[in-house]
Amino acid sequence: MARETLFPADLKGLFEALRDTMVSHRDKLIELDGVMGDGDLGLTMVSAFSAAAHEMSSSEEADMGKLFTRAGMSMAKAAPSTMGTLMGTGFMRGGKAVKEKTALALGDMAVFWRAFVEGLEERGKAKPGDKTIIDSLDPAAEALEKAAEAGKSLHEGFQAALAAAETGVERTKTMTAQFGRMAYNQEKSKTLVDPGSVVGALLIKTFADFISEREEYHF
Repeated sequence: MARETLFPADLKGLFEALRDTMVSHRDKLIELDGVMGDGDLGLTMVSAFSAAAHEMSSSEEADMGKLFTRAGMSMAKAAPSTMGTLMGTGFMRGGKAVKEKTALALGDMAVFWRAFVEGLEERGKAKPGDKTIIDSLDPAAEALEKAAEAGKSLHEGFQAALAAAETGVERTKTMTAQFGRMAYNQEKSKTLVDPGSVVGALLIKTFADFISEREEYHF
C-alpha cells in the first residue's frame, strides 16, 4: 500500500533510495554530462547523496524540516561543485519551508518542492527555459501544487509530478543552454537533453517509487 504521509523515520529509507538511484545512474549521468560538460555529474551526485544517506542513518530528529536541512548541508559539504551546491541549497530551502513539521502530506510536499525550486532559481540565477534542472523540477512542483489543490493523495500527486518532470526532460531537447559548458555551444546544445534535468526527474521518480513502496528505481 502506498504511503500517504512521510514521517521522520521514513527519511532514512528515502535517502538510501536516493543514494542508490544516483549510484545506479552514475555512468549514465557521466555520459550525458560528458557530451558538453565536465563529465563529473554522476560522481558528484553519488557523493552528495551518499553523504545525505549517512547523515540520515543515525539521526533521531523529529522535525522534518531540520532533517531535510541537515541532508542539504551534508550534500553541499561533500560535493562542493556547482550541482552539489545547488542540490544542497534545494534541500535546505525545502527543509526551511516545512520546519517544525513532524509529518508531511501532499500539501506539505508541494510547499517543499516549490521552495526547493525557488532556492535553485535564486542560487543559480536560472529560470524555466534556461535548460537546467529547473526545467524538470518546476513542472513537477506545479503538478504537486495542482494535485494538492484537487485533494489528491500523496501517491497520486507524485505520479503526476513524475509525468511532468519526465516531460520537462524531453522539452530540454528544444532549449538553448544558458549556463555551464553547454552554453559555450548554444546551437549544438539545442538537440541534447540537459543532464541536470535528468537528475531532477530522478529525484522525483525516487520519491514517487518510495511513496508507492516500490523497490526498484529505473529511469
